[in-house]
Amino acid sequence: MSLDTVVEDVRDEARARAEEIREAAESEADEIVAEAEADAERIREERLAEVDREIEQEREQTLSSAKLEAKQERLSARRDVLQDVYDDVESTIESLDGDRRRDLTETLLDATLAEFDDDADVAVYTRAADVDLVEDLVADRNADVDGEIDCLGGVVAESDTSRVRVNNTFDSILESVWDDELKNISERLFDQ
Repeated sequence: MSLDTVVEDVRDEARARAEEIREAAESEADEIVAEAEADAERIREERLAEVDREIEQEREQTLSSAKLEAKQERLSARRDVLQDVYDDVESTIESLDGDRRRDLTETLLDATLAEFDDDADVAVYTRAADVDLVEDLVADRNADVDGEIDCLGGVVAESDTSRVRVNNTFDSILESVWDDELKNISERLFDQ
């Protein structure tokens, strides 16, 4: 064997070994690239899922916030409507006149005076526009009109001897009826 043949054999072995190393390196590089691509895909999927969760969470929060705001707007509108109804009722009561006002005032006065002893001197108060009416109604009773109060009508009466004060104004009755019937009024107005 000649030296050239030995050199050529060593070169062939070296080339073969280099080829094996290159193929092994390429295979390892392919595995690393595949692993990196798989990791990248996994990370991308995780990030997409996280973004989807964040989007869903923001959507739910926005929706919840919008529902709450809408509910508050509805409640505010209902309060406004109920206040308008209350104001209209007050105006209607305040504008009562003639026999209707006289009958209602007399009924309230009778109920008020029934709360006092028969021998008690009762001071009665009413709105300025009803003083003459109430003076006429108490003329034959143990009561005197003693002043004016700010109200829609009706009477307030008190007695020093019994220390009782009875408020039978249209305002107090309206407030009581309104409180008792607010749910029914609301249901009728808003079909709940």
